[in-house]
Amino acid sequence: MVLLGAVLLSLNVNTFIRAGALLPGGFMGLTLLIQEIFLRYWGINIPFSIILYLLNAVPAVICFRFIGKKFTLYSCLSIIVCGVLADLMPQIKIMAAIINAIQLHDVLLASVFGGIINATAIALCLYADATSGGTDFIAIFFSEKYRKDTWNYIFAGNCVILALAAFLFSIDRALYSIIFQFSTTTALKILYKKYQQKTLLIITNKPDEIFATISEMTHHGATTFEGLGKYEKSKRVLLYSVVASNEVPDLLNAIRKIDDNAFINIIKTERLNGRFYTRPKD
Repeated sequence: MVLLGAVLLSLNVNTFIRAGALLPGGFMGLTLLIQEIFLRYWGINIPFSIILYLLNAVPAVICFRFIGKKFTLYSCLSIIVCGVLADLMPQIKIMAAIINAIQLHDVLLASVFGGIINATAIALCLYADATSGGTDFIAIFFSEKYRKDTWNYIFAGNCVILALAAFLFSIDRALYSIIFQFSTTTALKILYKKYQQKTLLIITNKPDEIFATISEMTHHGATTFEGLGKYEKSKRVLLYSVVASNEVPDLLNAIRKIDDNAFINIIKTERLNGRFYTRPKD
């Protein structure tokens, strides 16, 4: 999954991104921006991989210390493969033919579909407990520390890069790049939901069995409240628990097997403050 994500990223760079003269944001976008600045103003063509590796060096060290060694090493594998392929693909005849065949000449289409492919590649890495590097390193670090989805903050930071691109080059290029980044952010929030939480309010007659299932499947706790079902005038128990969004579908199926009559209310959790179990990455 990490290698496939890296291949998609490098292919995206040489097709939709370069065809539309887009800046994908993050360290990859910053790499392309630095490349173009050196080429346009000083006539120096610096390889994509060298800039990408230098930019990722410090975030990789931070993640190695605070997030996990296995996570960081797989992420570095993704970065290395992406950098090498981004430089080599146009020089390989078969790959050059593929690149020419799938390049889009409509910048708007390149912005939208390039953003979706970019999000797919990043999600593949994330599901493999790795990342594509750069600002993803930063996003994962803050998500792990503060238990909050940070992709929108990364999008805001990318806008600063685009403002610089608009100043140096053209406003059209920056605006199309915003569409690319918005497509990436939106698709990524749909494809990867680990750092989004859901609150479960479960009314049931089998609280002990359901809690045991929640604990076993998610390692999260629950709080119970006793009440009265007004319609049937009978005792009910309310279980309150917060779990990761990606854990909800399997958990609901398991709960239904225990108590098919359970009444379940699922609420999006905007922010969580307190102890919340996080699966270790190593």
